[in-house]
Amino acid sequence: MSNVQTYSLFTDFDISLFKAGKHFRLHEKMGSHICTVNGVEGTYFAVWAPSANQVSVIGDFNHWQDGAHLLQVRWDASGIWEGFIPNVGHSDAYKYKIHSNHNGIVTEKADPFARRAEHPPKTASIVYSTDHVWKDTDWMQKRHKHNSLNAPFSVYELHIGSWKRKAEENNRSLSYSELATELVAYVKEMNFTHVEFMPIMEYPYDPSWGYQLTGYFAPTSRFGYPEELMTLIDAFHQNDIGVILDWVPSHFPEDAHGLGNFDGTACYEHPDRRKGYHPDWKSLIFNYERNEVRSFLISNALFWLDQYHIDGLRVDAVASMLYLDYSREEGEWEPNEQGGRENLAVISFLKELNQEVYASFPDVQTIAEESTSFPMVSKPVFVGGLGFGMKWMMGWMHDTLSYFKRDTLYRNHHHNEISFSMTYGFTENFMLPLSHDEVVYGKQSILGRMPGDEWQRFANLRLLYTYMYTHPGGKLLFMGSEFGQGSEWNFQEQLDWYVLQYDIHKGVQKTVADLNHLYRTVPSLYEKQFEADGFEWVAHDDSENAVLSYIRKGNNADTLVIGVFNMTPVPRTTYRIGVPQKGTLRELFNSDASIYGGTGDYHNKNLKVSKTSWNGKSHSAEIVVPPLGGIVLELKS
Repeated sequence: MSNVQTYSLFTDFDISLFKAGKHFRLHEKMGSHICTVNGVEGTYFAVWAPSANQVSVIGDFNHWQDGAHLLQVRWDASGIWEGFIPNVGHSDAYKYKIHSNHNGIVTEKADPFARRAEHPPKTASIVYSTDHVWKDTDWMQKRHKHNSLNAPFSVYELHIGSWKRKAEENNRSLSYSELATELVAYVKEMNFTHVEFMPIMEYPYDPSWGYQLTGYFAPTSRFGYPEELMTLIDAFHQNDIGVILDWVPSHFPEDAHGLGNFDGTACYEHPDRRKGYHPDWKSLIFNYERNEVRSFLISNALFWLDQYHIDGLRVDAVASMLYLDYSREEGEWEPNEQGGRENLAVISFLKELNQEVYASFPDVQTIAEESTSFPMVSKPVFVGGLGFGMKWMMGWMHDTLSYFKRDTLYRNHHHNEISFSMTYGFTENFMLPLSHDEVVYGKQSILGRMPGDEWQRFANLRLLYTYMYTHPGGKLLFMGSEFGQGSEWNFQEQLDWYVLQYDIHKGVQKTVADLNHLYRTVPSLYEKQFEADGFEWVAHDDSENAVLSYIRKGNNADTLVIGVFNMTPVPRTTYRIGVPQKGTLRELFNSDASIYGGTGDYHNKNLKVSKTSWNGKSHSAEIVVPPLGGIVLELKS
């Protein structure tokens, strides 16, 4: 006799929303919920398995015996199985044993809505109720200012498992609790405004870096308990640092306990392999045409924003979602009903996702990793866009790294590579990413790409970062790049922290900390970072000297910032730049300063603005531009 009592958290309205794909708080109903029924403590379970003919909860409490605790299917054709099991509670491990109507298939699945999972390689879900008292009220009340598009947005991207490790303790990763001390202090010291975690939802396979998820609502147990992750996020917020999560609605792995073939059929994945299987990643693709799946995904996004106070979601692999022919040969995909290659269901899903996120949490951001020229990714839905807040500027990343890799002798022949980004720079709200993808698989580290002898390589790196931080748009830098790590990122080892014993690496680290400070404290660099009238060329065409110069403007028209970048090792000691108005000119930043590892010989003092017209501007000034150096000047009228 199954000791399961009839009980439900669902109303008829919940069910109608679920079937319509409009229930965006499913985590409040689905999964396992500790509660008291008729004076007895226990746990309510609810799981969607529309092709099942029997579902039972198996776990430690019934010796994993199939049929001992049978759930009851709802009468409303929702495909939801549910019931209350007395005396099952916090920290009990469980799975669902599902007998399918399809070919007699029997599956054993983790709970898609579980709040906690066992430590891999174990795969069970855990009944869990979090107990954390948030202390970030100040941040939550004012974060609309920090997360705004006209606020500085400088992101430190990291993989939690390999940021730092304890070599003396079997090379283990730091826990969420340890990171709440060490990582928060470091990110604050480096002056980043935000931190971005590569996926921290539960995943079975370490080499996937977290991009193959099996527990969408459970923070990975590798680094501790859900409350400890909340404590980490809380600590960031108390130090005025926002937290962005990498979110993966594009695909999921075929692991036996995961979402694939959930009830013996394609429940979460698209049944047509042309739409439901990803050839690159050997993984399954969500069925965005299915209402219940859309509810699952949008609920998941809102869950992290609500329960974990997350400030933004970086949405992974958007390009792979948008195009039916992504990584597919002819004959391996079918055009949409209009004859095109866009996935229309995905387009409507992303619009709905962004509308719901911004309606519920107007003070967060969604950021698309989208590598194609798909139009209006970061424009509002009401004007026909996808509704993201920002989009990664992959073209800038590619062109910039390609340019900086070149021998300085030949850069003047490729000057258009470094100026090209501004031809489309304001078509989207762009974030400039030097991400984890750029420092793996033989691509070398960012420092490893730089040409020349040691001095030139480090000078090039500081020059690149100075250019990046003065270029319009948000910024993102992957861990290790901020101190010039020489080796590629290895997820199994900690960063090469030992190199900080060398002054030249310390100099890069100091450069990034000071650039972050500059970006955060100079309004001209962020107030109009997504607006065309916040940018003006001084000279994009000085290929002969391989010098690039431009103006950045904020809301105060009396103050401008000018960036000048010498892409060669030849110092320009009498270089004239045009300026649009009279005033006083002073140097705010110089990547060649000796504290950064530069020569320290080429500074600008007592700059004079003359009425001599130059570069099409009414005034001009003669300046010094250091070798392989970037300088930032402030012009006040």
